[in-house]
Amino acid sequence: MMDHSDDPAVDRVLDGNALAGRLEAMFGSDMTAVPGQCAHCGTVNMIGAMRAFTQAPGTVLRCPACDGVVLRFVETNEAMYVDARGAAFLRMERRA
Repeated sequence: MMDHSDDPAVDRVLDGNALAGRLEAMFGSDMTAVPGQCAHCGTVNMIGAMRAFTQAPGTVLRCPACDGVVLRFVETNEAMYVDARGAAFLRMERRA
């Protein structure tokens, strides 16, 4: 686990559960229990366990193990942009 004691933004960090409604609206199902692997360190975490930075023009989800950026979300009037370059994978179960 990274030491964030000197990070001034640490008091504003939420977990991925704070994005539950927005993610469900985008993907059509609960995404907080979806596992994803960090492309930086290989750690697998549920999206709800990732560190969420929401105090910016977009939202950033970081790996709680290495602090690498896993997912980025930016909303405009016309579209939602999702950057998943930091995720080796996101595993979503098929619905029966």
